[in-house]
Amino acid sequence: MAEKVVIIGSGPAAWTAAIYAARANLAPLVFEGAITEQNRLNSTLPLGQLNLTTEVENFPSWPHADPAALLAYAQSALPPERFANVAHLFGGKAAHTGKRSAVGPELREFMRQQAVNFQTRIITDDIVKVDFRQRPFRLHSLEGKTIEALSVIVATGARANYLGLPSEQKFMNLGVSACATCDGALPRFRNQPIVVVGGGDTACEEAHHLAKFGSVVYLVHRRDKLRASKIMQDRLFANTKIQVKWNSEVEEVLGSEEDGVTGVKLKSTVGGGSETLATRGLFIAIGHTPNTDFLEGQLKLNETGYIVWTRPQRAWTSVEGVFAAGDVADNYYRQAVTAAGTGCMAALGAERWL
Repeated sequence: MAEKVVIIGSGPAAWTAAIYAARANLAPLVFEGAITEQNRLNSTLPLGQLNLTTEVENFPSWPHADPAALLAYAQSALPPERFANVAHLFGGKAAHTGKRSAVGPELREFMRQQAVNFQTRIITDDIVKVDFRQRPFRLHSLEGKTIEALSVIVATGARANYLGLPSEQKFMNLGVSACATCDGALPRFRNQPIVVVGGGDTACEEAHHLAKFGSVVYLVHRRDKLRASKIMQDRLFANTKIQVKWNSEVEEVLGSEEDGVTGVKLKSTVGGGSETLATRGLFIAIGHTPNTDFLEGQLKLNETGYIVWTRPQRAWTSVEGVFAAGDVADNYYRQAVTAAGTGCMAALGAERWL
């Protein structure tokens, strides 16, 4: 028997869609992604990009609160096996002190649990192939499952981009990372110089976060001005541990198998000379690529691979009954709150279409 609605993804868009679909008695089935080494390297593990962020200060309803209050809330809201995923935020070296907002891993767990509370079913597996040319739609998973669905919501998000250097790949997980929140507190980076590449909000946030651990953070940007929002730039320039390397790009990552990353070689983008920075870590923050490879031409995509919404103010795609939500279709705002909003739109769209 075909599912009424299958949701592919596990970020704010997916969980919001699941909450709305479940409350509409559509019994949604969510494929939240597989726990594989490839997904780890691509930053596409279950629960989306929120899992890679620090405090989420720009999601409404999460003002600063005492850690004790947040702890009590998390323990009350989450079952023990899910609370274990955020327990490190309340004790040990990773514990936050002082009032704070919910951090990404907490917020995504709360979203997931809210969907579960309304009887959403979840499968920890990847959808690797779809057939939207027949009805019911057919979805094929990494573990070999075939699911039929009357409607589908694609909310697979986007993954971090890398520079594409052979030396970058060589030192992946040996000092090269695209996730400061995941890796910044590791011993190899503490009290050591760190390099961040990028010029947008993500790069500024990563640099600011890494300044808590490194002796100095170099932000390498290929232009002479940042693309980041003014508030993020103000925070960056106010941090005395961060130095910006303007008009520069990474030419080579230096190091050894024994020590991992030990430095980066920079080259000028305006005809200047080269420079070598000693560093133990290189963090890449240069944008994202939508996770649409599995669609294989089944939906209309734009020139950069994002799903095209075919009608203004709707989450409709080029195939009736298939909806898209979040960063897999939004290459402009790319915020948790806008992703959640389009997740709501997609679920309401699916309900009305059914």
